[in-house]
Amino acid sequence: MQNMPTPRGALTPNRPLNDLTWMRVGGPAEWLFQPADTDDLAAFLRDLPADIPVFPMGVGSNLIVRDGGLPGVTIRMGRGFNGITFDGDTVHAGAAALDAHVARKAAAQGLDLTFLRTIPGTIGGAVRMNAGCYGSYMADVLDHITVVLRDGSTHNIHARDLDLRYRQSTLPQGAVITSAALHAPAGDPAALEARMTDQLAKRDETQPTRDRTAGSTFRNPAGFSSTGRADDTHDLKAWKVIDNAGMRGAARGGAVMNTKHSNFLTNAGDATAEDLEMLGEEVRKKVYETQQITLKWEIMRVGVKATRTP
Repeated sequence: MQNMPTPRGALTPNRPLNDLTWMRVGGPAEWLFQPADTDDLAAFLRDLPADIPVFPMGVGSNLIVRDGGLPGVTIRMGRGFNGITFDGDTVHAGAAALDAHVARKAAAQGLDLTFLRTIPGTIGGAVRMNAGCYGSYMADVLDHITVVLRDGSTHNIHARDLDLRYRQSTLPQGAVITSAALHAPAGDPAALEARMTDQLAKRDETQPTRDRTAGSTFRNPAGFSSTGRADDTHDLKAWKVIDNAGMRGAARGGAVMNTKHSNFLTNAGDATAEDLEMLGEEVRKKVYETQQITLKWEIMRVGVKATRTP
């Protein structure tokens, strides 16, 4: 490979990624870069050859890395990007700050970001996916984000320019999110804490929180407006169409569609990334054959498939 920049943060070749994702599967990153801070990230991207691909990742909560690994540079944000500060009703959160931590710290300040409490992952991922729960979405609270581009320049991008929609956003090519500014409505700290406690209890009752999953596997096929907000005129849920197709509990190798919640693709112990992705594709095929509904992946799948030995 071409000469790589020499950053202050850690740059590791052929770093396995399976232990950095919630599914615990997948091959190595060709290079794993853990920047020390924004200046380190900016200098690295500025000096990185333009033909080397870059993939930013958070805590791997909504990700399948394929068994052949991930070419180029995988950027994993760490301690230099997990700060949480407050300015009136504005919450400034680093891209690596956990959604749950942001919700809890905001609640202690009397600010309501409680919908983030049960969303796995980081603020950077929540922005990219316009994450939402209980009828609230990042689109409702996001003011702007700060990003570093491939040329090393730093920019603020307003929420209105991100085209936030159901489980999607549009970012400049190669942009790496470093932080987000959120406007949060006021609330009573005790009431907000009680609400989050109830949300956690409900989640644990209905979702397989102790299993190796990556959250919801597929987007709900209908029932959401272009802004990402719920549309009460529809009630079509991914788990329901999976059940209707008879795919609850379906298995392939070590991969299973969870029996507690059928929209949770699960590593039951020894699954490969291929097991998981191919089972997901089997579910999509069966749902289309039985109901003429095309499920769209919510889990991101990245990297290359493993080379098979003849």
